[in-house]
Amino acid sequence: MYLSHILNSKKIALSVILGVFLTFCTCKTFAIQHEEAHEAAAEAGHEKAEFDPSETILEHIGDSHYFHIGGHVAFALPVILYTDKGLETFSSSVFEHGHAAYQGKYYKYALVKDKVKAVTGEDKQIDQTASVYDFSITRNVISLWMSVLMLLVIFLSVASSYKKRTGKAPKGFQSVIEPDILFIRDDVAMPNIGYKYARFMPLLLTMFFFILINNLIGMVPFFPGGSNLTGNIAVTFVLAVVVLIVVNVNGNKYYWKHIFAPDVPFWLYPIMWIVELAGIISKPFALMVRLFANIMAGHVIVIALISLIFIFKTLAIAPVSIAFTLFIDVLELLVAFLQAFIFTMLTALFIGSAVEEHHH
Repeated sequence: MYLSHILNSKKIALSVILGVFLTFCTCKTFAIQHEEAHEAAAEAGHEKAEFDPSETILEHIGDSHYFHIGGHVAFALPVILYTDKGLETFSSSVFEHGHAAYQGKYYKYALVKDKVKAVTGEDKQIDQTASVYDFSITRNVISLWMSVLMLLVIFLSVASSYKKRTGKAPKGFQSVIEPDILFIRDDVAMPNIGYKYARFMPLLLTMFFFILINNLIGMVPFFPGGSNLTGNIAVTFVLAVVVLIVVNVNGNKYYWKHIFAPDVPFWLYPIMWIVELAGIISKPFALMVRLFANIMAGHVIVIALISLIFIFKTLAIAPVSIAFTLFIDVLELLVAFLQAFIFTMLTALFIGSAVEEHHH
């Protein structure tokens, strides 16, 4: 009991220290980016623009054609466009962070709300006659590749350790990952799916670690962080579609009988079909919205709190702003783990309801 108290104290202390570190880095990066915006306005010959917190928040939580390493350092990402006249590829550096348009082979292009659009001139009026499909490698795509690479490194190294140390106690990185794997198996998969759990363990482990890694990456304001992958509804939509397909492909006859031939009077069947089919869609939809909303909300709150310093234009508000930001950062650490767990647990629950066998 005393040992457990010590471990809990260490975890709390580690969370606070990490929160302070993330808060400091976030404030510093935010201040540098804010200064960059004013420098860009001055170079363009404009008056010093008023700080717009909504624009800054949307820029942070959205995707981008630039990947910021930290501070003034950022590298441009390739733009890949398929138009009605052919394929065009070039670097996003030609847009000069959204301040310039680029004359391509077929159309003139510009960044409109951080999306590449065909425009008619420097005023960035969208060319309605052009058909442009954007397949660019953006910041979220880079983040996705990095998280996939991290997943491969983690699981391949752990699998190799298991092969080499068969029948032996876990060692090194294997001992760090094994408690999480056993937790997903014993407390998530087995209670919710039953004896068929082993078939779905690869999916559940992949979802848990994929969401967790990207949640944690999103909290880091410098490379390899700075993205908002799990706070992007397109990503959570794909995860929800995967859950929808897995659940319904593996549904047994009892699952489909409950949907199309429930134990109700036959004249209620049309109503029940609508209700049950709506339930099939609403379950993964709830997963999609829950993950997206919780992760995005954390990013929005942190940037909004830091923005108070620039809105009030005084350092007097800084201690209060940083204190609340620190609290939210520590809370986000909890949410990062909690949302990965909830998504995985509900996925296992939905699969379990589809493969459950009824005994009369």
